[in-house]
Amino acid sequence: MAAHDAWALVCRLFAGGTPVLRATLSPRDVAVLPVLGKAVKPTMVDQSFVLCPHCQQHRVQVWGDGRGGRTCRCPDCGLVAVEANDGTALALDEDWLRQKIRLALGIESHDGIDDLGDGVWHLGDARRSPVLLARDLTRVLQEPALLDRVRVAGGAIRVITPRPRTTRGSPFGVGIEWLALEERFTFYGGGIALVGTPLPAAQQTVADPATPVYGPFSADFKWATLPDISGTSIRFTDGQAKMFEALWSFKGKATTADRIMQRAGLDSAKPSDMFKIKAKDKGKPEPAAQHAAYSALVVTQQRAGLYSMPCAAGASA
Repeated sequence: MAAHDAWALVCRLFAGGTPVLRATLSPRDVAVLPVLGKAVKPTMVDQSFVLCPHCQQHRVQVWGDGRGGRTCRCPDCGLVAVEANDGTALALDEDWLRQKIRLALGIESHDGIDDLGDGVWHLGDARRSPVLLARDLTRVLQEPALLDRVRVAGGAIRVITPRPRTTRGSPFGVGIEWLALEERFTFYGGGIALVGTPLPAAQQTVADPATPVYGPFSADFKWATLPDISGTSIRFTDGQAKMFEALWSFKGKATTADRIMQRAGLDSAKPSDMFKIKAKDKGKPEPAAQHAAYSALVVTQQRAGLYSMPCAAGASA
């Protein structure tokens, strides 16, 4: 029971992302602090305001009492003396948490941890499955580009977050496995252990939406696997995907721009228009990879105004 309560406290501290006053912890939480060891550590917080030491219901301002001590005035309790330990705070050692989860998943030590910003980290790859740790599931759902940044060909993505109160079932589609922090991990022997068995590698490969189906392209032409250009699958916009699908349908034969764009249902004058890098996107890896993919896959005969995609030669679809 102590290990269960200790892990529940770790999950709450991670989800909150801020230090907590020791005075606000329940007796049950305080009892498991020795079990957590280095997982939590004392930290400094602004002590100009504290919870009333008597009722712990109101956040009140702290004043000097003129005799070297401190006091506060609670709307319910009145004047209350403030002791030094009334401002003691604890914080989760999040680096400890990330490292222990990596060990639990068998992530190789030479893979570094990438901070993707605003409470999201790429912990590395566990058997070709990228692992994201996020403080909030909603952040990942609302910013799918986070998943695109770590996706690799042939491997599903594992997303680890605390469980929101309103989520039921799996919030993601195929190719993404969600692990609720509270349920799929536990505190064990001073470290973290994985509970249950992840998806088999074979299932992950089938579920990956970036899996090549048409040459280097996925089934919907929204992804291309080009190891010479990018270590991860390259994602295309809807317009770029339609253009590639149209080019593929000509089976490698040189075709005029107007026929290609008409078949793609696009208004642009020529295929390369879909891959121009806007000024605001210069230096960004995704537009650069899309442009590089177009240059590698499409052959242009400028004088004749013809375009072809050699990798589609002999295609059956």
